[in-house]
Amino acid sequence: MNYPFGEKVKKVEQIDKSWKKYFVLGVYASAVHAKWIGSDNKVKVKALAVASEPEIFWRGNQKEAKQIITKIQIPSEIGRLQPAAPSFNGPSGIELDESYLKPLGLTRDDVWLCDLLPYSRLNDGQLKAIKREYEPIEKKFNLPKVTLEKVPSRFCNERRLEEIKEELENSGADTIILLGDIPIKEFANKFDNKYRRLSDFKEYGELHEIEIDDKNYQLLPLVHPRQAGKLGRSNHKWFQLHQDWIKRKEKESGI
Repeated sequence: MNYPFGEKVKKVEQIDKSWKKYFVLGVYASAVHAKWIGSDNKVKVKALAVASEPEIFWRGNQKEAKQIITKIQIPSEIGRLQPAAPSFNGPSGIELDESYLKPLGLTRDDVWLCDLLPYSRLNDGQLKAIKREYEPIEKKFNLPKVTLEKVPSRFCNERRLEEIKEELENSGADTIILLGDIPIKEFANKFDNKYRRLSDFKEYGELHEIEIDDKNYQLLPLVHPRQAGKLGRSNHKWFQLHQDWIKRKEKESGI
């Protein structure tokens, strides 16, 4: 699968394979976003996904983004690429560190990170931008066809479920942090069908027991980083519940 301008879609997964206490399960991998500026110096797309993020829950380091984007060659007749605004690169990774791990007294060294789908996908905004700006000039400038798939209705089939269970086993973790409704529906529900969404848990941010393949784990269901950081469309109720949870954790730890 290809991004606009030809970069291959790469699998994004945990690099540090040492044992961890916590296993964090998100939805799908993000991407490196570039600002596409036309030859007339007008912005064609303010944030276009052009490459796989260099690490899972990438924090959007601008120097790293520039290095990745600089390697992508595009015809000068159609403009140039530069890193998109910081808010478009790595916001979920930053939220993970600041609004989830830090309140729990954790760092990246303490957790094994995983996504239901370890590949980036095109959301509606990206699809519209590609149809508007990229596809009309694709043949004229011999641009690679975009074959990156759109966001699916399901993120975790049976094969992927087995892969995640294997990662969980390899992680050595005994606590699973689920980020939002989708990991609850497509992972936790497979082992305890009373849980289908975050609202099925009575107390926000409390631990629950779950058995997976005859092994007991602690389950910590929390909102998706989009809600915690008000990234795009979000719900104020869930944002506030998470803020209250952060305050409780800070009070418990004396921060």
